[in-house]
Amino acid sequence: MEERENPGLRAKLAALFQKKWFTALLLLAGALGVGLLTLCFSVTANRALMLQSYLKRPLLMTLNLLPPVLLCFFLWFLTNRAVIAYGITGAGVFGLALANWFKLQFRNDPLMFEDLLLAKEAGNMLGRYSLFMTPMLAAALACIVGWGVVIFFCGRGRFRPVFFKNLQASFRAGWLRFALAAVLLAAVFPLSKVYGDNRVYSTHTANFDHANRWSATDVYTSKGFVYPFLYSVKSAFETPPEGYHKEAAQALLAKYEDREIPKEKRVDMVSVMLEAYNDLSKFEEIPFVQDLYASYHALEAESFTGNLVTSVFAAGTVKTERSFLTGYETLSSFRRATNSYPWYFKSQGYAATGSHPCYNWFYNRVNINPNLGLDDYLFFEEHYGELAGGNIARDKILFPEMFRLHQEAVEASQAPYFSFSVTYQGHGPYNTGVNDWGQDFIQPGKYSQETENIVNNYLGSVKSTSEELAAFVDSYRELDRPVVIVVFGDHNPWMGDGNSAYQEMGIDLGQDHKEGFLNYYSTRYLIWANDAAKKILGNDFAGEGPDISPCFLMNQVFQLCGWDGPAYMQYTDELMADLPVIQPNGTCVTAEGSYLPEPEGETAERILEFQQVEYYMRHAFLYGQ
Repeated sequence: MEERENPGLRAKLAALFQKKWFTALLLLAGALGVGLLTLCFSVTANRALMLQSYLKRPLLMTLNLLPPVLLCFFLWFLTNRAVIAYGITGAGVFGLALANWFKLQFRNDPLMFEDLLLAKEAGNMLGRYSLFMTPMLAAALACIVGWGVVIFFCGRGRFRPVFFKNLQASFRAGWLRFALAAVLLAAVFPLSKVYGDNRVYSTHTANFDHANRWSATDVYTSKGFVYPFLYSVKSAFETPPEGYHKEAAQALLAKYEDREIPKEKRVDMVSVMLEAYNDLSKFEEIPFVQDLYASYHALEAESFTGNLVTSVFAAGTVKTERSFLTGYETLSSFRRATNSYPWYFKSQGYAATGSHPCYNWFYNRVNINPNLGLDDYLFFEEHYGELAGGNIARDKILFPEMFRLHQEAVEASQAPYFSFSVTYQGHGPYNTGVNDWGQDFIQPGKYSQETENIVNNYLGSVKSTSEELAAFVDSYRELDRPVVIVVFGDHNPWMGDGNSAYQEMGIDLGQDHKEGFLNYYSTRYLIWANDAAKKILGNDFAGEGPDISPCFLMNQVFQLCGWDGPAYMQYTDELMADLPVIQPNGTCVTAEGSYLPEPEGETAERILEFQQVEYYMRHAFLYGQ
């Protein structure tokens, strides 16, 4: 009797372990621990510094730690078993964090929600890499498992038991935990707005203490793992265009048949996108004092040229780039293999590759370019950094190296060659405080010193690029191997905050009328062929071409070469004949030259149909890997 009235320590602990509040504390500690461990594995470098940066930002910490806590308690209320709730939370949340960590290790590419939908791609990736264990990873796993053991023995608190023989009684007995589970589930909806809010993500949780704001991977890891992973949900599901039906899009393309490039007409194609390059000599408002475009104009005189009407200004390089490579005006994430012209070239026996002298993480090219069919792409990290002494290679290094790589590929294999390269020289912003070139390209004293410096520094880069481009083309003139070269600018240059230099020079950039629209968005394209290619293709590659969008530039090249191309290109050939300029928002310019900011009627229907076919092509990969 005395023993019952004075229970021993074991009995007291047993009673404590049965308390729901004590079990709740154990679960809270465990869920927070899992959340903290995900932060430890959110980065692959500077872990201690990054953890400190997280800890300094309460909102960022809350957004990372709250989901595992809510999940753990929701599962507890649902199952009435603390160890099951913690086990699923630990395995699920930390498992995803580990997948993210290994993906960063192998590809410097974070785990996005969309990746969970790409089972085939994930399997292919795992087949190429070997997972490994580190002391810190072993310790983290031991902590999670160890705390699970603690909860198994000590977290015995349960809500009233449920008797499944009587469903009505079961519901009455479990009403509290079901109600609590429902409350947590209901909280998902308002929280989803916070987790998907662009301002919260870009501004309120900004963390660039030890991260590069221009690297998409760094931006992701600067916010931990759980929070940016949940933020990525919003971009995982692309909304189809209005009225989209897969069968209808297939039927439109079924009218055409993929055509092979005739073997006797397979010439090499070298395409180069020039950073912020445009021929500003077209603006009479600019008082040039040098003919700095002389070498470029000489090339134009022996090429097929025209205006490329992009959809970006002063930035957005990748938009023009990927529109050219795919033929799509509306783009997607490209996190899976996607139909593109490099894939078509490879199906015709071509090698498809290229170069960019800047960092491989820029626009995530290192991971996306292979999905567009570009193999063995060379960047700063593995090639150009060494050539340029640790700097980003300028055009005087890049152009000769592109030619050398082409000749090396030809010697190694007689396969026809396609390359797409992107320059970096000319990237803004330009120095506003001093003229880096030490010479004037525009009349001095006419504008403010800041505008003079901006314009002179840009034009000095343009002159250098033009001369290197001319020398690059000269390398191909006498080759017996037929080569076609495609050159275009990605967008107009930055010219001061708020376009201050453009305004001071009096250049019309108003987009409510055609002239301003074209001034704002147009660069130039140039298609050149050496004599060997002209002979094989039966075309002199000369003359002035139409104004076209980047998504139609490859169409223009194929037409000059006399190639029909894939079914999708044949479909867009007909569209280009009527609407050669189309913007993502629907703004267009007709073949007759009419500028339609808001097209209506048949034109609007034609553009919508194009968007539906694009959507189908982006989601129905046609080329075996």
